[in-house]
Amino acid sequence: MEGNITLEETEDPPGTGLVISDQPELPLSVAPKLPKSILAKSPTKPFYADLSISQASNILFNGKWRKGKLSAIDLGQGEFTIGLRAQQFRQQFYPDLTDDQWNDWHWQLRNRIMDLAHLERLIHLSPDEREAIQRHRSTMPVSITPYYASLIDPENPLQPLRRAVVMVKNEYVISPDESIDPLSEDEDSPVPGLVHRYPDRALFLTTGSCAVHCRYCTRSRLVGNTKAEHRFNIENWEKALTYLENHHEVRDVILSGGDPLTLGNSRLEWLLRRLRRIPHLEIIRIGTKIPVVLPQRINGSLLTLLKQFHPLWMSIHFTHPDELTPETAEACNRLADAGIPLGSQTVLLKGINDNVETCKRLFQGLMKIRVKPYYLYQCDPVQGTGHFRTSVEKGLEIIAGLRGHTSGYAVPNFVIDAPGGGGKIPLLPEYVIGRDSDDLLLRNYAGKIYRYPDPGGKVGQKKSI
Repeated sequence: MEGNITLEETEDPPGTGLVISDQPELPLSVAPKLPKSILAKSPTKPFYADLSISQASNILFNGKWRKGKLSAIDLGQGEFTIGLRAQQFRQQFYPDLTDDQWNDWHWQLRNRIMDLAHLERLIHLSPDEREAIQRHRSTMPVSITPYYASLIDPENPLQPLRRAVVMVKNEYVISPDESIDPLSEDEDSPVPGLVHRYPDRALFLTTGSCAVHCRYCTRSRLVGNTKAEHRFNIENWEKALTYLENHHEVRDVILSGGDPLTLGNSRLEWLLRRLRRIPHLEIIRIGTKIPVVLPQRINGSLLTLLKQFHPLWMSIHFTHPDELTPETAEACNRLADAGIPLGSQTVLLKGINDNVETCKRLFQGLMKIRVKPYYLYQCDPVQGTGHFRTSVEKGLEIIAGLRGHTSGYAVPNFVIDAPGGGGKIPLLPEYVIGRDSDDLLLRNYAGKIYRYPDPGGKVGQKKSI
């Protein structure tokens, strides 16, 4: 199937005069027809046995199977790895596709799985999944890159990555405490596409496009909505830039969306260059899931572009350790080698990552690929996401199970983005037990109680023994 390409992926801002070879201005390629007689079958070995970073030796590089990690010389050649699972998937469903085509991020975007017929040929849909997709009429339809589809278990509807991207009927169950805009972003938008909530930071919604649609998305009202004002619009970009130019208190801007890395290089460079002209903007951050769902995008031309605009930071959306593939590891290492500090943002999701062991594997794995676990979010009360939300107690339990039991760098901040526009509020397990005279009583990671001399202190007074 050929995914529809919106202007967000094909047009550049007027008058840029930029010519960049990586621009998605190529004619649309025809996706190989899926063999109707072949249904996806579970591999004979455990489904994710080949996705562990420790087994990243099973890679296809430059047309040849390689053993061991890639060297700096390999990465400098600009080629991409192809993990074993992706290679098996490609041979089954895209047998005539070349390595270059598979590793072309334009091809991946143009051939996203976006309808029931295509998805049914790749995985065995449950009745619940099939009915949910058939009923869908609003924003955020199914959208999965072929690469990310290769990571989905074709047989198990409860597999974490599958649950995160394939809709079910629970999406149509709306509770009274849910909202299409639970964080009240639209109320804090002085101009279309810009959210100014914190004193010195602003959120720039550059696009409504994502490579993959996560079913718990906070901005599901915008993503995949071709009629929304956050669809690429140079006039709105200009309004946002003018606002930033006139508000000298803003020193940090976060590019988000949608996903800003779905923009072509010319657009992205145009925007970054305009932002860098604003003297009081010290920091530019990019929020993205592209290294996870479309790692082929992290190519030489993009890295050359990004390196021009330091200090540039990147927050990457990770969900589960099964996303830590050789391809994603390479993408993150390329970004880090380009001098971009990397942090992760993970949404706590029921039945997907809501236990200590899964989070520990994810966060420790992220450290191996030079990504600092930054935020663990309580799932926002977006309409139709009740089946994803855990109790707040579950998040505190996970942080308590990490703190002291793994590297401090591998422990993210657990936060609730307060409904109604209250911003991010951090939560910690209770480590202050109370006071005993001038001593503060503290509980460590192992549950033992310790005293700290704190004469005249007030912390813990309400819990004094």
